[in-house]
Amino acid sequence: MSKQKNKDDLKTKHARLEQQLAEEEQPETAPPTAETEAEELPEATLEERIAALQSEIMEWKDKYLRAMAEFDNYRRRTNEEKADWIKRASEHLALNICDVWDNFDRALLHVSEEQKEDKFIKGIFLIEQQLKSALEKEGVRRIEAVGKDFDPKFHEALANIPSEYEEGKVAAIIQNGYLMHDKLIRPVRVAVSDGGKSFNHEEHEE
Repeated sequence: MSKQKNKDDLKTKHARLEQQLAEEEQPETAPPTAETEAEELPEATLEERIAALQSEIMEWKDKYLRAMAEFDNYRRRTNEEKADWIKRASEHLALNICDVWDNFDRALLHVSEEQKEDKFIKGIFLIEQQLKSALEKEGVRRIEAVGKDFDPKFHEALANIPSEYEEGKVAAIIQNGYLMHDKLIRPVRVAVSDGGKSFNHEEHEE
């Protein structure tokens, strides 16, 4: 009886060992991947996922394009502001130098013909010409106004006087005006002719 029981126990142990070995020999099941999941998904669900991914891609693309456009606008605006600042600074400097040029002219008006032969005075005239040339190289030029029609775009009328010029013509310059690269940086202040009306009025009274 005991022998038979031992045989049965051995058979049971042997069966368990064979089962354990068989289980160890079986390959491990790989964890599911996106590809395997995609294969297992129904066709309708797969198309929905593709459509969702495409929609997400388009959304990110739109955000990228918007960001690039905003950056381009910012860069252009910054460059324009920088250029405008440099331009205003250049115009301010040019006007300061123009004031020096005007002062040269006022001083040289009082030089007589005899004094013009003096070497020192000749040197002053030369400096004045060099200053004028330097300004012209930078695109700065003086507005010629005497004898021309009054133009509010370039002229600022400070007085109305009798003169030999027709009515509405610029009779005299009170302060010089300047252009820089054909842009007005200071209007010329002028006295406008009244066409000799004052003279005619005086003659009538006599």
